[in-house]
Amino acid sequence: MEKSADKNMMSVIIVCYNALVRNSTPSRKELSHERIVAAAARAIRRNGFGGAGVAEIMKDAGLTHGGFYAHFPSREAMLAEAADRAGAETVHLAESAAASAPAEQALEAMLGAYLSEQHIKNPEAGCPLAALSSELSRQAPEVRHAATRRMKEMIDVVARQLPGWGTPDAHERALFLVATMVGAVSLARAVDDPSLAERLCKAAFKYARTGGDEPSK
Repeated sequence: MEKSADKNMMSVIIVCYNALVRNSTPSRKELSHERIVAAAARAIRRNGFGGAGVAEIMKDAGLTHGGFYAHFPSREAMLAEAADRAGAETVHLAESAAASAPAEQALEAMLGAYLSEQHIKNPEAGCPLAALSSELSRQAPEVRHAATRRMKEMIDVVARQLPGWGTPDAHERALFLVATMVGAVSLARAVDDPSLAERLCKAAFKYARTGGDEPSK
């Protein structure tokens, strides 16, 4: 219960910050909407799109089931916002990890955070691509569009850490790195062998930290 309260409080803080940027006070409906989106973003990463039920999400947000349609025209609309929020959180965490290190170590810091044991063991707070990529092709167009938009942002964040940022080569390397990162975490979560999961992420880190070049001996 305490953890749920902390998550809802964070949602309130986000809405209040956005309201300050707009120089306005968030309405009660805006605060409730934010709590629903935050709960849905956790639910899709924890249970998948199919397991993200409206009733459970509304309960997690501390709201009644009957109020759902005051916020969304459909379940798909909610899922699209949830996918967008989850992707935005991942982009923010990647940027924060990169910013926490000297420029020459930014890529390594970002990879270390993404390929960490903490990320693997906490999917509901992690990257939606690693948790949901196998399901996205079956989702509504607005859900896929939201996920794709955030994936492009993630690719751009990675590209900015590479030599030659802004060139086609840096962009291609970023595509490779994001695919490697997402694939490694997805597989590490899928297997029932902790040692194999650890080796998958260590191998991904070893080769990805050089931007796709052969690691120096």
